[in-house]
Parts: sequence; structure tokens; C-alpha cells
Amino acid sequence: MARIRVSTTVSDTLLEQARSSLPELNDAALLDRALAALCADHRNARIDRSYQVFDDLPLSTEDGWGDLESFLEVIEGS
Repeated sequence: MARIRVSTTVSDTLLEQARSSLPELNDAALLDRALAALCADHRNARIDRSYQVFDDLPLSTEDGWGDLESFLEVIEGS
């Protein structure tokens, strides 16, 4: 993976917390981990939003498999 130099100013308190939480990592590795976590959070939020359509449907809505309401009644009665 190609690397790029980043020069910025960050919160001294936040940087110290990150450094003390993961003392084995240098600042570049801390920034890599923080950016990866940010990207994962955004990806997860995007996936969650894509499933919202199912949350908006009534459980009694039928599809090719039947309806979720009836299915839940069957498994809860087991």
C-alpha cells in the first residue's frame, strides 16, 4: 500500500489518550488505526441505513417466503 505524509495539528489530550491506550504503536500506526475505524463506522452506518427499508415494513407484509409475523409466531411457540 502506498503511503502519504500527513502533517496536521490535533488535540494534545486526544493524542495522549490514544498514545497511552496503545503505547506499542507509533503515531503513524495510531492514525492508520483511527482512519480505518472511521471508515468502518461509516461503512457500517451505510449498511444499517440500507436495511432500514425492512424495519419500515409491517411484519405482516408477504413476500415469496410468506410473512415474518407468521414465522415469528411459529418459532416463538416452539
